[in-house]
Amino acid sequence: MASTSAEIIAFLLTISGWVLVSSTLPTDYWKVSTIDGTVITTATFWANLWKTCVTDSTGVSNCKDFPSMLALDGYIQACRGLMISAVCLGFFGAVFGLVGMKCTKVGGSDQTKAKIACLAGLIFILSGLCSMTSCSLYANRITSEFFDPAFVAQKYELGAALFIGWAGASLCIIGGIIFCFSVVENSNSPRRGYAYNGATSVMSSRTKVHNTVPDKTPPKHFDKNAYV
Repeated sequence: MASTSAEIIAFLLTISGWVLVSSTLPTDYWKVSTIDGTVITTATFWANLWKTCVTDSTGVSNCKDFPSMLALDGYIQACRGLMISAVCLGFFGAVFGLVGMKCTKVGGSDQTKAKIACLAGLIFILSGLCSMTSCSLYANRITSEFFDPAFVAQKYELGAALFIGWAGASLCIIGGIIFCFSVVENSNSPRRGYAYNGATSVMSSRTKVHNTVPDKTPPKHFDKNAYV
Protein backbone atom coordinates (compact mmCIF):
# COMPACT_ATOMS: atom_id res chain seq x y z
CA MET A 1 0.00 0.00 0.00
CA ALA A 2 2.83 2.39 0.83
CA SER A 3 4.53 1.59 -2.46
CA THR A 4 1.33 2.37 -4.38
CA SER A 5 0.95 5.71 -2.59
CA ALA A 6 4.58 6.57 -3.34
CA GLU A 7 4.07 5.76 -7.03
CA ILE A 8 0.99 7.98 -7.19
CA ILE A 9 2.90 10.85 -5.56
CA ALA A 10 5.82 10.32 -7.95
CA PHE A 11 3.48 10.30 -10.95
CA LEU A 12 1.84 13.56 -9.89
CA LEU A 13 5.22 15.20 -9.31
CA THR A 14 6.64 14.11 -12.64
CA ILE A 15 3.54 15.10 -14.61
CA SER A 16 3.51 18.52 -12.93
CA GLY A 17 7.20 18.97 -13.70
CA TRP A 18 6.72 17.89 -17.31
CA VAL A 19 3.88 20.41 -17.75
CA LEU A 20 6.08 23.19 -16.36
CA VAL A 21 8.98 22.21 -18.62
CA SER A 22 6.66 22.09 -21.65
CA SER A 23 5.26 25.53 -20.84
CA THR A 24 8.78 26.94 -20.50
CA LEU A 25 9.67 26.22 -24.13
CA PRO A 26 7.28 28.79 -25.74
CA THR A 27 7.37 31.27 -22.83
CA ASP A 28 8.42 34.77 -23.86
CA TYR A 29 10.49 36.08 -20.97
CA TRP A 30 13.69 34.05 -20.93
CA LYS A 31 15.65 37.25 -20.45
CA VAL A 32 14.50 40.82 -19.78
CA SER A 33 16.46 44.04 -20.18
CA THR A 34 17.84 45.45 -16.96
CA ILE A 35 16.97 48.88 -15.62
CA ASP A 36 20.08 49.08 -13.47
CA GLY A 37 21.77 52.47 -13.90
CA THR A 38 19.02 53.97 -16.06
CA VAL A 39 16.99 57.00 -15.03
CA ILE A 40 14.14 56.85 -17.53
CA THR A 41 12.97 53.59 -19.10
CA THR A 42 11.21 54.08 -22.40
CA ALA A 43 11.36 50.52 -23.71
CA THR A 44 11.79 47.01 -22.40
CA PHE A 45 13.72 44.43 -24.36
CA TRP A 46 13.06 40.75 -23.87
CA ALA A 47 13.82 37.55 -25.72
CA ASN A 48 13.35 33.79 -25.68
CA LEU A 49 14.63 30.87 -27.73
CA TRP A 50 12.71 31.85 -30.84
CA LYS A 51 12.53 35.63 -31.09
CA THR A 52 13.58 38.96 -29.63
CA CYS A 53 11.09 41.71 -28.83
CA VAL A 54 10.84 45.27 -27.57
CA THR A 55 7.91 46.81 -25.70
CA ASP A 56 7.56 50.59 -25.58
CA SER A 57 6.03 52.73 -22.83
CA THR A 58 2.55 52.45 -24.39
CA GLY A 59 2.59 48.64 -24.17
CA VAL A 60 3.01 47.97 -27.87
CA SER A 61 5.40 45.11 -28.63
CA ASN A 62 7.42 44.63 -31.79
CA CYS A 63 8.99 41.21 -32.22
CA LYS A 64 11.49 39.82 -34.67
CA ASP A 65 12.03 36.11 -35.20
CA PHE A 66 15.54 34.82 -35.48
CA PRO A 67 16.26 34.85 -39.23
CA SER A 68 18.35 31.71 -39.49
CA MET A 69 18.85 28.73 -37.24
CA LEU A 70 22.40 28.17 -38.45
CA ALA A 71 23.32 31.81 -37.79
CA LEU A 72 22.27 31.62 -34.14
CA ASP A 73 24.66 31.52 -31.24
CA GLY A 74 25.70 28.06 -30.15
CA TYR A 75 24.15 28.31 -26.69
CA ILE A 76 20.70 29.09 -28.13
CA GLN A 77 20.84 26.06 -30.41
CA ALA A 78 21.95 23.89 -27.51
CA CYS A 79 19.13 25.19 -25.30
CA ARG A 80 16.59 24.49 -28.02
CA GLY A 81 17.77 20.93 -28.46
CA LEU A 82 17.87 20.24 -24.73
CA MET A 83 14.39 21.64 -24.09
CA ILE A 84 12.84 19.70 -26.98
CA SER A 85 14.57 16.55 -25.72
CA ALA A 86 13.23 17.19 -22.21
CA VAL A 87 9.66 17.50 -23.49
CA CYS A 88 9.91 14.32 -25.60
CA LEU A 89 11.50 12.31 -22.80
CA GLY A 90 8.83 13.50 -20.38
CA PHE A 91 6.09 12.24 -22.70
CA PHE A 92 7.60 8.74 -22.94
CA GLY A 93 8.27 8.78 -19.20
CA ALA A 94 4.60 9.52 -18.52
CA VAL A 95 3.53 6.58 -20.70
CA PHE A 96 5.93 4.13 -19.02
CA GLY A 97 5.04 5.48 -15.58
CA LEU A 98 1.33 4.95 -16.19
CA VAL A 99 1.95 1.37 -17.31
CA GLY A 100 4.34 0.58 -14.46
CA MET A 101 2.13 1.78 -11.60
CA LYS A 102 0.60 -0.95 -9.44
CA CYS A 103 -2.81 0.71 -9.45
CA THR A 104 -3.22 0.10 -13.21
CA LYS A 105 -4.33 -3.15 -14.82
CA VAL A 106 -1.70 -3.28 -17.58
CA GLY A 107 1.98 -4.16 -17.50
CA GLY A 108 2.02 -7.79 -16.34
CA SER A 109 3.21 -9.03 -12.95
CA ASP A 110 4.38 -6.90 -10.04
CA GLN A 111 8.04 -7.55 -10.85
CA THR A 112 7.56 -6.46 -14.46
CA LYS A 113 5.60 -3.38 -13.46
CA ALA A 114 8.32 -2.42 -10.98
CA LYS A 115 10.95 -2.60 -13.72
CA ILE A 116 8.80 -0.47 -16.03
CA ALA A 117 8.29 2.08 -13.24
CA CYS A 118 12.04 2.19 -12.64
CA LEU A 119 12.58 2.80 -16.37
CA ALA A 120 10.05 5.63 -16.24
CA GLY A 121 11.93 7.13 -13.29
CA LEU A 122 15.21 7.07 -15.21
CA ILE A 123 13.56 8.74 -18.21
CA PHE A 124 12.09 11.48 -16.02
CA ILE A 125 15.46 12.05 -14.35
CA LEU A 126 17.08 12.42 -17.77
CA SER A 127 14.30 14.81 -18.83
CA GLY A 128 14.85 16.93 -15.72
CA LEU A 129 18.59 17.03 -16.29
CA CYS A 130 18.08 18.21 -19.88
CA SER A 131 15.80 21.02 -18.75
CA MET A 132 18.08 21.95 -15.88
CA THR A 133 21.10 22.07 -18.17
CA SER A 134 19.30 24.20 -20.75
CA CYS A 135 18.09 26.79 -18.25
CA SER A 136 21.46 26.89 -16.48
CA LEU A 137 23.33 27.35 -19.76
CA TYR A 138 21.09 30.24 -20.78
CA ALA A 139 21.34 31.83 -17.33
CA ASN A 140 25.12 31.50 -17.34
CA ARG A 141 25.31 33.46 -20.60
CA ILE A 142 23.10 36.23 -19.16
CA THR A 143 25.07 36.56 -15.92
CA SER A 144 28.44 36.47 -17.67
CA GLU A 145 27.41 39.35 -19.94
CA PHE A 146 25.85 41.28 -17.05
CA PHE A 147 28.96 41.21 -14.89
CA ASP A 148 31.40 41.74 -17.76
CA PRO A 149 32.63 45.39 -17.61
CA ALA A 150 33.82 45.21 -21.22
CA PHE A 151 30.36 44.26 -22.53
CA VAL A 152 28.80 47.52 -23.78
CA ALA A 153 25.65 46.18 -25.49
CA GLN A 154 22.23 45.79 -23.91
CA LYS A 155 22.42 43.80 -20.69
CA TYR A 156 19.69 41.46 -19.55
CA GLU A 157 18.46 39.83 -16.35
CA LEU A 158 17.01 36.41 -15.70
CA GLY A 159 13.46 36.00 -16.93
CA ALA A 160 10.52 34.17 -15.39
CA ALA A 161 10.81 31.28 -17.85
CA LEU A 162 14.14 30.20 -16.37
CA PHE A 163 12.69 29.84 -12.87
CA ILE A 164 9.71 27.89 -14.23
CA GLY A 165 12.10 25.59 -16.06
CA TRP A 166 14.20 25.03 -12.95
CA ALA A 167 11.10 24.23 -10.90
CA GLY A 168 9.81 21.76 -13.48
CA ALA A 169 13.19 20.07 -13.78
CA SER A 170 13.39 19.66 -10.00
CA LEU A 171 9.95 18.06 -9.86
CA CYS A 172 10.86 15.65 -12.65
CA ILE A 173 14.07 14.60 -10.92
CA ILE A 174 12.42 14.13 -7.51
CA GLY A 175 9.52 12.14 -8.95
CA GLY A 176 11.91 10.04 -11.04
CA ILE A 177 13.95 9.13 -7.97
CA ILE A 178 10.78 8.00 -6.16
CA PHE A 179 9.86 5.86 -9.18
CA CYS A 180 13.30 4.22 -9.11
CA PHE A 181 12.85 3.21 -5.47
CA SER A 182 9.71 1.23 -6.36
CA VAL A 183 11.81 -1.64 -7.77
CA VAL A 184 13.82 -1.74 -4.52
CA GLU A 185 10.67 -1.91 -2.38
CA ASN A 186 9.26 -4.67 -4.56
CA SER A 187 12.43 -6.78 -4.26
CA ASN A 188 12.48 -6.41 -0.46
CA SER A 189 8.85 -7.45 -0.02
CA PRO A 190 8.46 -10.90 1.64
CA ARG A 191 7.30 -13.76 -0.49
CA ARG A 192 5.03 -16.53 0.78
CA GLY A 193 6.13 -20.11 0.17
CA TYR A 194 3.73 -23.02 -0.11
CA ALA A 195 4.84 -26.64 0.43
CA TYR A 196 3.21 -29.38 -1.61
CA ASN A 197 2.92 -32.65 0.26
CA GLY A 198 1.30 -34.64 -2.51
CA ALA A 199 -2.24 -35.87 -2.92
CA THR A 200 -3.64 -38.13 -0.23
CA SER A 201 -6.87 -40.03 -0.32
CA VAL A 202 -9.64 -39.62 2.20
CA MET A 203 -9.36 -43.20 3.44
CA SER A 204 -5.61 -42.95 4.02
CA SER A 205 -5.99 -39.72 5.95
CA ARG A 206 -8.71 -41.23 8.12
CA THR A 207 -6.57 -44.31 8.76
CA LYS A 208 -3.62 -42.10 9.70
CA VAL A 209 -5.70 -40.12 12.15
CA HIS A 210 -7.18 -43.28 13.64
CA ASN A 211 -3.73 -44.78 14.14
CA THR A 212 -2.18 -41.71 15.67
CA VAL A 213 -4.96 -40.85 18.11
CA PRO A 214 -5.10 -43.36 21.00
CA ASP A 215 -8.41 -44.75 22.10
CA LYS A 216 -9.08 -43.40 25.59
CA THR A 217 -12.59 -44.88 26.06
CA PRO A 218 -12.77 -47.07 29.20
CA PRO A 219 -13.42 -50.79 28.69
CA LYS A 220 -16.95 -51.97 29.20
CA HIS A 221 -17.69 -54.73 31.75
CA PHE A 222 -20.83 -56.77 31.32
CA ASP A 223 -22.33 -58.81 34.16
CA LYS A 224 -24.48 -61.86 33.85
CA ASN A 225 -27.76 -59.91 33.97
CA ALA A 226 -26.89 -58.13 30.70
CA TYR A 227 -27.63 -61.27 28.69
CA VAL A 228 -31.05 -61.84 30.17
